[in-house]
Amino acid sequence: MSDALTLLNSIRHNTSSLQIHVCSQHTLHLHVSTYTFYPLYIPPLLLLFFFSFIIFVLSLIMMDLINSVLNLFVPPASLITLAFSWPALCFLHACEWLYNTVYGDNMDGKVVIITGASSGIGEQIAYEYALRRACLVLVARREHRLRGIAENARRMGARHVMIVAADVVKEDECRRFVNETINFYGRVDHLVNTVSLGHTFYFEEVTDTSVFPVLLDINFWGNIYPTLVALPYLHRTNGRVIINASVESWLPLPRMSLYAAAKAALVNFYETLRFELRDEVGVTIATHGWIGSEMTSGKFMLEEGAEMQWKEEREMNVIGGPVEEFARLMVAGACRGDAYVKYPSWYDVFLLYRVFAPNVLNWAFRLLIAPQGTKRTSSYVGTGRSLEGRPMLEAPSPRTALLAPYSFSGGGQLS
Repeated sequence: MSDALTLLNSIRHNTSSLQIHVCSQHTLHLHVSTYTFYPLYIPPLLLLFFFSFIIFVLSLIMMDLINSVLNLFVPPASLITLAFSWPALCFLHACEWLYNTVYGDNMDGKVVIITGASSGIGEQIAYEYALRRACLVLVARREHRLRGIAENARRMGARHVMIVAADVVKEDECRRFVNETINFYGRVDHLVNTVSLGHTFYFEEVTDTSVFPVLLDINFWGNIYPTLVALPYLHRTNGRVIINASVESWLPLPRMSLYAAAKAALVNFYETLRFELRDEVGVTIATHGWIGSEMTSGKFMLEEGAEMQWKEEREMNVIGGPVEEFARLMVAGACRGDAYVKYPSWYDVFLLYRVFAPNVLNWAFRLLIAPQGTKRTSSYVGTGRSLEGRPMLEAPSPRTALLAPYSFSGGGQLS
């Protein structure tokens, strides 16, 4: 017995292998190979590390090779596949559109919150929902403008209209108008975010950076805060969030750098939110090109609502599409449950050029928008400069105009 204990101790301290043989008649034989532990395992570890490194290098080479092959074949193969499947996709889309049109949301008596409803797109959207006999909550800074729009909406068929003067870039005010809606109606079915503010200045000419947070607050946070507050109530009704985006979110144009950046951030936020909500709350992203609004017609609005003429020279004459048509398509798409509404839809072709032939697209825009020999001029909004010594505005200075910009509710679109 003592010999066995001695043998086991030597196994624990000095051995690396143990062979146990169980023989008949309950006889246990132990055969131990005793040699030092660590020196034996160093060579295998080095060999394992070497082979791991080789595998890693080969995987990188193979990955580069695979990516090279995919880069060569996937784009043309995808275009060919899309071309052949396009008729079938169009047919399926038409069937889906017809079904959703027939069985879409009936907005009679439903509750709709519209931010930026004092003018422009927001105003026209209010009228479209009024024709569908919805209950409206109109939100904007300019309360006196909301009163007239509310009266028009009632005459057009709205069940009930509530107006709330609020600033959508402040979270507490967003909570206030959502709570007032719930306290009065008890529900929210659609939240339509239309607040937007554009600009037309060259980034390198800006001297007054105080306009930067103003533009980003309105175009981004002015849509995020109402959505955050309204989501718990939209979950109860399987409601929908509708966003007023712009084609500049993926097709940037000169003198719209901050506007394009804010719209791109907005679209990507709601694309991500769509997956997070898992269809419990719908998301409709409406993108538009140039449309007629207060900004495109050359008007700003001060906080008090006073109009002032915008004196500027453009490289191109701005001819916007009708706001009423975009609002009609936006509301109809939201009621059908469409994920996207595009006006006009032919802008989508530029997306293909941007992905597969970006140089061609850049060359075309430079040729059309800023041809050689054209004098470089700017509206100088927020730049603190005048246009060749002439006053830009028939009103206070540009900084004064933009220090109180939040009344650009819905009518400040420049797209």
